[in-house]
Amino acid sequence: MLSIALAGKPNAGKSTFYKAATMADVDVGNYPFTTIDPNRGVTHVRTDCPCLERDERCGNEHCHDGKRYVPVELLDVAGLVPGAHEGRGLGNQFLDALTNADVIINVVDASGGTNEEGEPVEVGTYDPVEEVDFIEEEMDQWLAGIIDRNWESVERKSRSPDFDMDDTLTELLTGFGATEAEVAASLRDLDYPESPLSWTDEDRETLARDIRARTKPIILVANKADIAPKENIERLRETGKPVIPTTADGELALRKGVEAGVVDYDPGDPDFEILGDLSGTQEKGLEQIRDVMAEYGGTGVQEALDIAVYDLLDHLTAFPVQNESKWTDGTGNVLPDAFLLPQGSTPKDLAFAVHSDIGEGYLHAVNAKSSRRISDDYVLEEGDVVKIVSTAK
Repeated sequence: MLSIALAGKPNAGKSTFYKAATMADVDVGNYPFTTIDPNRGVTHVRTDCPCLERDERCGNEHCHDGKRYVPVELLDVAGLVPGAHEGRGLGNQFLDALTNADVIINVVDASGGTNEEGEPVEVGTYDPVEEVDFIEEEMDQWLAGIIDRNWESVERKSRSPDFDMDDTLTELLTGFGATEAEVAASLRDLDYPESPLSWTDEDRETLARDIRARTKPIILVANKADIAPKENIERLRETGKPVIPTTADGELALRKGVEAGVVDYDPGDPDFEILGDLSGTQEKGLEQIRDVMAEYGGTGVQEALDIAVYDLLDHLTAFPVQNESKWTDGTGNVLPDAFLLPQGSTPKDLAFAVHSDIGEGYLHAVNAKSSRRISDDYVLEEGDVVKIVSTAK
């Protein structure tokens, strides 16, 4: 399962975002370090379900009238403060928690209502643009520190006659969550000394920044957009970073309304419908959320998750089935599963994603939409429905 991590300074709204996205029971407080130990839960990215191409909807629990929700892991890491890579605010412990994340959502307090330490200040008095590069810089410096602390062992290994620089750095950096292919690509693109003894601090920092960018892409969530001065949102957008205006509070209110049966809303919708009787205060609060959604196209929570997976990680959704005509599994469930795969994946990659035994026994695949056999090097597309034929059952 892909892993998305929420990071940012304390009190930016990460725990509210996490609770809204997972509906898990977590502490949400207006003070720094509400979260100490990372929260782990399951949220979903949204895509079109292939059942939209059929006469009837599939009825899958993760399909809401053709809106398909695909599970991913969501990790809520405690707030980071400047100097986190040096250990401030238990920073190293919190940065370590990001090691296995595939992509990071940097939650920024767009309202300017908290200072760099996450302490409440008057709305609009702190510049949220200061937070744009904050997480990126802390992670880059943290990884550079890890490389630096381990460099003596790299130098020792270089004295061996069978020393290989690429292999040694791959061994070091895969511990950070990088794949061998990512390390190889980084080393291919960088110009560095052949001998570890000739490397400078700048060489190690350049390697750290490149590896972090490849393995931990970052998207910005401009949270608290419901109370943020408009100019703050615009200035964040002008930084050139991918920025999603968001109201995590609004998303959480809507999801609670759905649970209570008074709101009709699917995560990612641009609007909602009020179903039940509400007090004047409740109705006013929901209408304020509606105004923010109308301006930004939704609450931003689902959009941020979707962009993180489908755009930054460049993934697609594929749907394996056993019966290519009915699009069912062995017990008759229509479109029972959805798998997230990197763009460029093939049917055999899908087979391995389903189960290693299915992949090992792979024979061929059938495109269930066309009922035609497809080649082993066919490149999967978003929403493909595929029957895998394998010696494994």
